[in-house]
Amino acid sequence: MFKYTNPLTRDSELSMRDHYIIKDDGKWYCTGTSNPVWEGPNPGVRLLVSDDCLHWNHHSWLIDATTLPEDCEYNGRFWAPEIHLIKNKHWLTVNSGKITKDDLKGMKTHSIWLFKSLQITGPYMLVNGPLTKQYNNDATLFEDDDGQVYLYCSGNGLFQAKIDLEKGVLPDGIEKFMDKLDIGFPEWIRGGIEGPFVIKQNGIYFMFFSTWTRGYEVGLLRSKNPLGPWELASNEPIFGTRKKDYRPEFNSPGHVFSDSSDPYCETGHNALFIGPDGKLWNSCHYLMYQKRQYPYSQTFEDWELYPQLGIEPVCFKDNIFHIEGPTWTEQQY
Repeated sequence: MFKYTNPLTRDSELSMRDHYIIKDDGKWYCTGTSNPVWEGPNPGVRLLVSDDCLHWNHHSWLIDATTLPEDCEYNGRFWAPEIHLIKNKHWLTVNSGKITKDDLKGMKTHSIWLFKSLQITGPYMLVNGPLTKQYNNDATLFEDDDGQVYLYCSGNGLFQAKIDLEKGVLPDGIEKFMDKLDIGFPEWIRGGIEGPFVIKQNGIYFMFFSTWTRGYEVGLLRSKNPLGPWELASNEPIFGTRKKDYRPEFNSPGHVFSDSSDPYCETGHNALFIGPDGKLWNSCHYLMYQKRQYPYSQTFEDWELYPQLGIEPVCFKDNIFHIEGPTWTEQQY
């Protein structure tokens, strides 16, 4: 029996956003966006490790910003890194740019960089970057049954491309296929979309994505092909938290919704992984809501001021993925 209580990490030192978990050789490894997120300098790409998927410890810095040369082209923000095991190699995608006197966060050149290693813990060697010429972020990889690998990312919308991993190039370029303001999309998408993650189930491609319109929620797309066309698999988010007062600037006056009952203001930028029961689980960052209501404590502990790791089981039923939660009391499976 597996018991857990979210958030799993309760440590300001281990705090990250955009958690990505991968199981390798009997251990679970986790990376994500390290603090400080919005203000620099960002320390690099951190790797956490766990023997049981419950207790997490710092393992190493896969990229340590303090060791990078001054003229390094990717010494900026290090947002939403992911590690994918494809063709017996570990491929690390990192989203970053170059810090200059005129761009202290490196956001003007923020895009995708690709690294590879034979071991999940590194060392990682740069393959190529930036992979695109415009602002892109939240890169993820997906290997199809025929061995073709695809790259998906965000950047004022969602993008897709075929990728040659060994060369680190997008042979056909990159295509923007979804914008938050596309006609026909529901209002919960209008604030912004990001954080794609793709999985194939029963011959159908499913893409998870996040939106911050009403808090931080997870939507789901589906397609018969890895490059679309994509359609909403559900007209409502399949996971997440909603708080009317958290992002009021994105809420339409005519759009009415109720706060979710959880104590969080963000549960998003998700990715799936193989959990302790050998089945699919979901990971993302859980951030406590500072206006949470009784019976939750109105006094925050230090760790509650920062995003922490949360996980939930995933099931596939009626041709759609479902994610339980977000939970905050003890669960057992």
